[in-house]
Amino acid sequence: MNIQSVKDLELIKKEYRLKLNLPDTVKVNIGMASCGIAAGARETFNTATETFADNDSIDICQTGCIGYCEAEPLVEILAKGKPRMMFKKVTSDKIVDIIHGYMANDFSDKKIKKHILGQIRDPRSLLEQDMANPQEQVDPIEGIPFLEDIPFFKGQVKIALRNCGYMDPDSIEEYFGKQGYIAFLDALHNAKPQEIITAVKESGLRGRGGGGFPTGIKWATCAKHDGQRSIICNADEGDPGAYMDRSILEGDPHSVIEGMLIAGLAIGSSLGFIYVRNEYPLAVKRLVTAIKQATAYGLLGDNIAGTKFCFKIKISTGAGAFVCGESTALMASLEGKVGRPKAKYVHTVEKGFRDQPTNLNNVETYANVPAIILKGAPWYASFGTDNSKGTKAFSLVGKVRNTGLLEVPMGIPLKDIVFSLGEGLPGKKKFKAVQTGGPSGGCIPEALMDTPVDYQQLASVGSIMGSGGMIVMDENTCMVDVARYFLDFLKDESCGQCNPCREGIKQSLDILTAICEGEGKEGDIELLEELGVMIQRFSLCGLGTAAPNPVLTTIKYFREEYESHIRDKKCKAGVCKNLFMYEIDEDACTGCTSCAKKCPQNAITGTKKEPHVLDQDKCIKCGICYDACKFDAIVIK
Repeated sequence: MNIQSVKDLELIKKEYRLKLNLPDTVKVNIGMASCGIAAGARETFNTATETFADNDSIDICQTGCIGYCEAEPLVEILAKGKPRMMFKKVTSDKIVDIIHGYMANDFSDKKIKKHILGQIRDPRSLLEQDMANPQEQVDPIEGIPFLEDIPFFKGQVKIALRNCGYMDPDSIEEYFGKQGYIAFLDALHNAKPQEIITAVKESGLRGRGGGGFPTGIKWATCAKHDGQRSIICNADEGDPGAYMDRSILEGDPHSVIEGMLIAGLAIGSSLGFIYVRNEYPLAVKRLVTAIKQATAYGLLGDNIAGTKFCFKIKISTGAGAFVCGESTALMASLEGKVGRPKAKYVHTVEKGFRDQPTNLNNVETYANVPAIILKGAPWYASFGTDNSKGTKAFSLVGKVRNTGLLEVPMGIPLKDIVFSLGEGLPGKKKFKAVQTGGPSGGCIPEALMDTPVDYQQLASVGSIMGSGGMIVMDENTCMVDVARYFLDFLKDESCGQCNPCREGIKQSLDILTAICEGEGKEGDIELLEELGVMIQRFSLCGLGTAAPNPVLTTIKYFREEYESHIRDKKCKAGVCKNLFMYEIDEDACTGCTSCAKKCPQNAITGTKKEPHVLDQDKCIKCGICYDACKFDAIVIK
């Protein structure tokens, strides 16, 4: 059927809200985003499907990522009259027992109990909180926490990620059940383009791709220029450790399509492009399905909902060039040219794709738009800070207990993300730094962990918001090596078009490599600082201007590590192999033999319950013994 109005949508929405929240069957939702699949969710899904194929009372379904990647594969189970529950690390050999235990209301079995993550009190998103909840009120199970009280979820406010993990990304009907496309149809029939732009302006939404430019101003500027206007979604997420956009596309692709439709309506565009990484095959697959479904319902194509508005979306896959995350390079690639940035004397909102007015935002930005139109600009602006409104999705990775995807209000202190939601570092390791903003971001030390996460505050300490990647580092991280690693990445990803970036990054990398290899010399630190300032000031695009951030911040906050590498020829973190050695502390060694058993070179010898000896000539400094020792007897010298 072709949906003509919000009324048509309401009829479908009512049916699927009941299926989402009060199903007639036992509904088993298995997280089938890339993170879940990598942890074994596909095998879990297949086992459950095959086992209960003939059981009409059990419905095995897929969802996207709820964010708690550390606990994948994640499985949610719900049914009438029973608590809605989430289970963690549900591998294929556990899923059948867990489903049977849920059906029998038996959660005391140790095999099941250890996989219980928590109960779900209310699955409604922020967009649905003014709606009646069709879920029955069921007495909770004593002793099992609610999901929102678990540290990783406590304090999160999900707007862009509102539906991820709670609906089938391949079902447009379930998206209807989650308030999907109501904002677009309401704007289409009841709002003028300028009113939409004003709402986005007043919401304070800024581009979530890294630059942080006010979205409403960009839309307004593009709308005033004549020509064949285009809408582009930048899904070329290339930051190491970042997967916010991928998770949205895999878990809730229709939110992005709806955001692009609203942008097209506001700007006066009939053509949209989604430029997505070719390394995201599942995201591409689900986008293709979503576009076909929206077209079948008459929400994409010609004369949408009986109006004169027409809008079509095409998908283009990138070849993996990091620099194509920059807007002008992306547009050049979209035109079939080499993806190289251009000097922005003329902005892309005036002359962008095919020299026509073009609006480009990233995945997360578009995913926020339907929420703003549906709930109103003041509602969205009530989250965050004066200069950074709303929420931001972050991928939290590295040396932290709870790795995963989270969304929090702007302005939250860094320490709350790392030590509250992330629950700090595993084991007894001490925190050293967190890098925000991807490979071009700065490394922020423990002394500055009270810094609020917003665009201005992060910039004031030498870092950037970027697209939202956060990498946590512990005491065994060498900050000189970190700077070298990211500069090595950026050297390979630079398009090489301008001298400051091409030559400046290479020269900086050569100096850092020499320092890490024990060949650093006096004056190298000052030369790195001078090169960094030059690259920042004179590079053509954002890749170059931000590239020195890892170097400059590690020098600023961890200068003593650089000096130790250069003057003492020591790497205290035990990373730069030419600058350290492992030794065994005889007083601490208990002779447990763990290190000797795991050493691949047989470099450790000794009798049981007696201090062991490490042969430096055989040692390859792999660190296996260091990680294996439970008594801190292996020390770095």
